[in-house]
Amino acid sequence: MFEDAGFAVLTHGWPDEPETVADANAHPDVFANKTVSRVADNFDEIIQKLGRQPAVIGHSFGGLLAQILDGRGRSAATVAIDPAPFRGVLPLPFSALKSAFPVLSNPASWHRAVPLTFEQFRFGFANAVSEKEARELYATFAVPAPGAPLFQSATANLDPWTEAQVDLKNDERGPLLFISGEKDNRVPWAITNASFKEHKDNPGITEIIEIKNRGHALTIDSGWREVADTALGFIQRFV
Repeated sequence: MFEDAGFAVLTHGWPDEPETVADANAHPDVFANKTVSRVADNFDEIIQKLGRQPAVIGHSFGGLLAQILDGRGRSAATVAIDPAPFRGVLPLPFSALKSAFPVLSNPASWHRAVPLTFEQFRFGFANAVSEKEARELYATFAVPAPGAPLFQSATANLDPWTEAQVDLKNDERGPLLFISGEKDNRVPWAITNASFKEHKDNPGITEIIEIKNRGHALTIDSGWREVADTALGFIQRFV
């Protein structure tokens, strides 16, 4: 879709990410100990090798990484979709705590990659789709995730040196759009809106939009096109 609109598309994974879901589930250890800074620095290195400043789009922790890169002045325009919270974002709704519980309930998960059961995936990601679609999404996309970034995000307001923070003062950052799914349990509106408000003093363009009846799986479920159209429309205004 973005290529049809004239963009060259780069969908680079996290460091050491296997090429397939099957490989990722067979070798979950490759995701362990992937901290926020390590992943952000990896994407930063990739961007600096490009011939021009890119637009950057990220979902969930990718949305936090996109803001970090934008704060470093690396993106011409940025879209953060249901982004994980960073230092300064205070709301902590119950649904977000429940979604994170499978990881945060065990401190040893910091150094591990943690898989979700279908029921956990259903609540945290696929609550706004039918059970049939939820099971299809789980089978197609679910892989273990590194625990470290979740701990870093959850404790960001307790740690002045946390890696889960964004440079909010860079007045040369690109335009930034937040997209929030109305029914997202993992990153509810309260968190996305608080992230948006943290940028209020930056002179750069900052906008937010809520997409109705969508959960955290909004980028991969059957309604993905609405999210993609929204992101593309914003980027085309500036890039």
